[in-house]
Amino acid sequence: MGKKYSEIPDKLIEFIKAQKIFFIGTATTDSRVSVSPKGMDSLKVLDNNRVVWLNVTGSGNETAAHVQENPRMTIMFCAFEGNPMILRLYGTAKVIHQNDPEWKDLFSLFEPLPGARQIFDVSIDLLQTSCGMAIPYYDYVSEREQLNKWAEKKGEDGIKQYWIDKNQETIDGKPTNIVSMNNLIQA
Repeated sequence: MGKKYSEIPDKLIEFIKAQKIFFIGTATTDSRVSVSPKGMDSLKVLDNNRVVWLNVTGSGNETAAHVQENPRMTIMFCAFEGNPMILRLYGTAKVIHQNDPEWKDLFSLFEPLPGARQIFDVSIDLLQTSCGMAIPYYDYVSEREQLNKWAEKKGEDGIKQYWIDKNQETIDGKPTNIVSMNNLIQA
């Protein structure tokens, strides 16, 4: 059944690398809880207590706003093939915007994705596995390309305008700071 760890053991690093999807959970003390699925080979394990993931432009920007106010983050993985398991990484996250000094080095760890918006740098302080025996089997077919095609069609200027128009605050009205942190001029 479940086990707790203070750092990511090598066998779980391999499990993480094999996953095609993961889920991010964040909230402030007075916001709705956001649980967001992620994919696109956008997560890297840097060491046994640190992961980073590249966030691309989407319809909302809840995670960035939440982390800036309350940096706790949970990352969850589920085994959809092979032996059953759920893995949760608990930690403290920092949002890295494109104008931040850390951006260049961290961004170089990823294959470039159109619409890249932020990087989340997560210090892990606890891991927990649980059985996952109720999680069904699913077959991975391929990545969806719609988001990449949408971002490519918009282009860099169109993406930045989208951030201004659609990504400045959460559904609860909390600021994401994407405009100010990237020195964008509002239209």
